[in-house]
Amino acid sequence: MSLPEVVLAVLFLALIAYALFGGADFGAGIWDLLAGGTVRGRPQRTLIEHSVGPVWEANHVWLIFVLVVLWTGFPTAFAAVASTLYIPLTLAGFGMVVRGGAFAFRKTITTPRMQRFLGASFALSSVVTPYFLGAIVGAVASGRVPPGIATGNVVTSWNNPTSVLGGWLAILVCAYLAAVFLCGDARREAPDLADVFRARALATAVVVGVVALAGFFVLRSDAPVLFDGLFGRGLVLIIGSALAGAASIVLLLRRSYTLSRITAAVAVTAVLCGWAAGQYPYILLAHLTIADAAVSRTTLVAMLVAIGIGAMLLVPALVYMYRLFQTAPSHRPGSAGLYTDHPVPSAPPSSATSASAPAQPRPQGPI
Repeated sequence: MSLPEVVLAVLFLALIAYALFGGADFGAGIWDLLAGGTVRGRPQRTLIEHSVGPVWEANHVWLIFVLVVLWTGFPTAFAAVASTLYIPLTLAGFGMVVRGGAFAFRKTITTPRMQRFLGASFALSSVVTPYFLGAIVGAVASGRVPPGIATGNVVTSWNNPTSVLGGWLAILVCAYLAAVFLCGDARREAPDLADVFRARALATAVVVGVVALAGFFVLRSDAPVLFDGLFGRGLVLIIGSALAGAASIVLLLRRSYTLSRITAAVAVTAVLCGWAAGQYPYILLAHLTIADAAVSRTTLVAMLVAIGIGAMLLVPALVYMYRLFQTAPSHRPGSAGLYTDHPVPSAPPSSATSASAPAQPRPQGPI
């Protein structure tokens, strides 16, 4: 493996991490949109907010890393993508800003109308943003981003059958990952919701499989070079993804939520690796190879050293954060009614306590 391929492999690992963690984050927003009315959907939205809240900002670290490494290590490819696909890139970035702002502020706003507006903004941007990210992948995978500054068509490059397929698959995969992940969270936080998200995960898995099968016919006619690569170098990975997806369905049926998370992640990872294998050795399919797009060896070595130092600081912190919020108990005293619309009944004071202790003022608001 050459040095540019090593750097690109590191970039691709970050892309996979963003697809898994960021994808589940976006998918949670999709289920927030489909949770139902204000009263009926409150338990689901509370669970989603409780699960996403501690980690949603950290997920975008992976996307920033991907952009920085692509910009520094493969500037020719970065310039072509940024100049040809600036419309979906801008819309995806705008969706991330709207989504993050709405998610942060809707918890502090007390006006019902503004709460509904911010909730709708969070949910809708959770659908729109992954669509445009998937459309960008489709544009690159179908060979519609040639080298140079804006040499590709700024509209049809991301508005074509392969990009539409990529956009819808991104939405469905995000929803599937979120449903699988929320099953485990619900089992700990709100057991009555575990079966709700289990049913949604199973239904979404079936839809993803149908769309993926239909997608082969789309790629065969619209992106033949990628299609040949997928059924050549990437065939083993595509088969592995299908097997992992089937295993995930079986585990969901058996309510093995922890193992189903692993198999779901393997299925998505295998698809992304199949895409990479399908268009190897090109970074921009049929136009620009990895070796031709890379900068000098000195810059690549310096970048790998910087990445290694940064990884020693960042990766343990991220692992600790995810582990902390996955194992920390959430049902503290007084939180039994967290996912219901009924207040938690308080225990009546004993006669001894009420006779000997003076009455204390009732605290106002959350403690």
